[in-house]
Amino acid sequence: MKIAVDVMGGDFAPISVIDGILLAIDSLNSNEKILAVGPQQTIEKLLAERNYSGNQIEIISAEQVIEMGEHPTKALSQKPNSSIGVGFSLLKSEQADVFASAGNTGAMMVGSLFSVKTIQGIQRPAIAGFVPQVNGEFAVMLDIGANADCKPEMLEQFGILGSIYFEATTGKKKPRVGLMNIGEEEQKGSILAQAAHTLLKNNKNIHFIGNLEGKDLFRNKADVIVTDGFTGNIMLKMAESFYFIMEEQGVKNDFIELTNYETYGGSPIIGINGNVVIAHGASTPKAIQQMIKLSKSLVESGVLKKIKKALEN
Repeated sequence: MKIAVDVMGGDFAPISVIDGILLAIDSLNSNEKILAVGPQQTIEKLLAERNYSGNQIEIISAEQVIEMGEHPTKALSQKPNSSIGVGFSLLKSEQADVFASAGNTGAMMVGSLFSVKTIQGIQRPAIAGFVPQVNGEFAVMLDIGANADCKPEMLEQFGILGSIYFEATTGKKKPRVGLMNIGEEEQKGSILAQAAHTLLKNNKNIHFIGNLEGKDLFRNKADVIVTDGFTGNIMLKMAESFYFIMEEQGVKNDFIELTNYETYGGSPIIGINGNVVIAHGASTPKAIQQMIKLSKSLVESGVLKKIKKALEN
C-alpha cells in the first residue's frame, strides 16, 4: 500500500506533517510506504534533522504550494506541480492508493471532482465526519461541508454512501440512518428535509430510523447522520469547540477527549473514484498520524469498490 501525504498541507506544515509521518511509520507494515509529496530539499533536510534512515518514506518532488487562501480552481490550474496537484496525479495514475492532505480544502474538493472524478451515478460526493457518541463509539455524519446547498436526492444518496462506509469500516450490518431535522415528527422541517425524509423512508437499501434532533447528536441514536453540508459543518465545529472549552476549564473525561479533532485525524471524501482524506488545517503531528491511520483503514475497508458495486445493483 502506498499512502500519498501532502507535506505542505496545513497551518504548521511542513514540520508537523513530517513529524506526524514519522509517528505513523511505526504502525505500518513492511509492504506499506508513505509517499511524501512536497519540495524535495525541504523534506530531505527535515528527515535528516530527525535522523530518519528507513526505507518506508519515498519523496515525491512537488516544488509548488497551494496556500490556504488561494482560489482552489485557479490555484490547481496555475500550479500543476503543487503538492496537492501532484498528489492527485499519483492517485489518478494509481501510483498511490490514497491521498491525504491538511491543506486547502477547496483545492482538495476540486481535485477530487476534476482529477479522479465522481463515481458514475453519484450526484455530488460528500465529506464524512466522525461524531463521538456517549457509549464511546462514533457515528458518521455527512455532509460536513462539501455541499452547502442540497437537493433531496443528494441527501438520500448521503444516506446510502454513509451506510456503505459505516458497514465497510466497522463491520456493523444495517447501520441506523437518521436525518437531522428540527423535530422527530415526519412532517417537521424544511421542504428539503420533508422531501428527503420521504426518499430515505422509501429506500429499501438502508435502515432509516427517521428524524434526529440536535439533542440526539451524541446520544447513539444513529450510526449515520444525514444532513446538508452547511448544517453539518456548523454542528461538527460546534462539537469540536467543546474540547477546547473544557480544556480551558480544566475538565477532562473520556467523552470530551473524543471531541478532539486529533482523535480522528481527518475526513474521507465519499463518492469519488479514489480514496481521499482531508485533515484539519490546524493539524498537529498527532492529527497527521491519525490522518495516515484513517487513510490506511479507508484502503483496507475496500469501501470504494463496495460503493461502486452497490450502485451497479
